[in-house]
Amino acid sequence: MNTLKNKVVIITGASAGIGRATARLFAREGASLVLAARREPELQALANLITEEGGQVLAIAGDIGEEAFAKTLVEQTLAKFGRLDVAFNNAGILGARGPVPEMSLHDWNQVIATNLTSAFLAAKYQLPAMLAGGGGSLIFTSTFVGYTAGMPGMSAYAASKAGLIGLTQVLACEYGSHNIRVNALLPGGTDTAAAQEFAPTPEERQFVCSLHALKRIAKPEEIAQSALYLASDASSFTTGSAMLVDGGVSINRV
Repeated sequence: MNTLKNKVVIITGASAGIGRATARLFAREGASLVLAARREPELQALANLITEEGGQVLAIAGDIGEEAFAKTLVEQTLAKFGRLDVAFNNAGILGARGPVPEMSLHDWNQVIATNLTSAFLAAKYQLPAMLAGGGGSLIFTSTFVGYTAGMPGMSAYAASKAGLIGLTQVLACEYGSHNIRVNALLPGGTDTAAAQEFAPTPEERQFVCSLHALKRIAKPEEIAQSALYLASDASSFTTGSAMLVDGGVSINRV
């Protein structure tokens, strides 16, 4: 219950899905939380719930793709809690899907900006705060798509999420000697709004489940447990990893 006691944690994309489940888990594990998402009502409802359960939380609504917001998020974290130990940069979108010749530059840029450029902006401001505190754990939510499997129509999504793994590896090398660990979390299919968007019918959902060795998709709470590992001292010798938490979708062939 105290795995993250005295740790200050930023979580983006916190209003739903993996981000929401992770926020609730981290609060139970003793972390002080700064939660960010675009949807203010849902974000504030989560913050109120965590507060009622005895947690320490600050909710800040905004767009993680804007540099001013990335900066403000860290500034308000330091003003409220005095330090930053962990950042779980989890916000992202599936974005437009389809063949590359039919994709507009606007749609491509939107996915890259939301999933990859936002991670650059997050790291730009989170890393100095972690350095000032003597170290930390920086986590990005990537995916198996574009890493162990290609999926038709998902070029922008795959490119953006694969880019996160490259960013993870470089930052891990750059900041390892400063006691900052940087890792990417690669979920498989997870029961979130994005999963429902990707596979809206029961038949499509069953097909997605069948792709996994476990023959099901994950609950958000299961992915949150792996985020907890990367955030905690249990992963003290883990950095630069692309950590698959994918129910075996990467190795399943039947």
